[in-house]
Amino acid sequence: MTSRNWVRLFMSTLLVGGVTTAIVGFIIRWDEFQPYFIHFKIIDILSTLIWLIVMGFLFSVISQMGFFSYLTIHRFGLGIFKSVSLWNSVQVVLVLFGLFDLIYLRYENFAKPGDSIIPYFGPALFLLAVSLIVAWYKVKQTNRAAFIPAIFFMIVATLVEWVPVLRENEKNWFYLMMISLLACNAYQILILHKLNAQSTLERNTRAEQKTKQTNNTKKITKKPSM
Repeated sequence: MTSRNWVRLFMSTLLVGGVTTAIVGFIIRWDEFQPYFIHFKIIDILSTLIWLIVMGFLFSVISQMGFFSYLTIHRFGLGIFKSVSLWNSVQVVLVLFGLFDLIYLRYENFAKPGDSIIPYFGPALFLLAVSLIVAWYKVKQTNRAAFIPAIFFMIVATLVEWVPVLRENEKNWFYLMMISLLACNAYQILILHKLNAQSTLERNTRAEQKTKQTNNTKKITKKPSM
């Protein structure tokens, strides 16, 4: 990827994180923010909006760190296992472990005596559903080989990025960060191949222009035959 497209990815992902967090934040915490709108407290509304956008930028940066870490891990995995099918199998196992931990460990750490484990399936099923949809779109845009890597990134990377809030289990932050991370991660995985293709096109165009300039220079500097 060219530096120009990397900057484009960085800035656009920041925007996705900021907008998503602002919208979801007002929805999730509407009971808290509703008086601002009822009493037309413009300063409070703007300050809350700015605060949510900044938090969205932070979530976006965390998402991007996870994304580039996964790209590195993916290359190492292919190099270590020497087989795409074997590496995909390892990723599937890690996905299953991740979903299991999201359900069981949260239940063990935060459930009160007598609580059912059923409600703890909700976030895991939502994460799986979103990941399957994103992976399906990725396959439509590229090829079948992208399905497992997309699922792995959307589930495992999101869980790793989500750890600080998972440890606290505060409801508002739990869903706010989850949805923001999913939005940023989905955006990055779906736009990556487009930016790579554009980067390749730009490099080829620059190479052709450089070749033409070199040929023109040679023609200009060539000594006359007479």
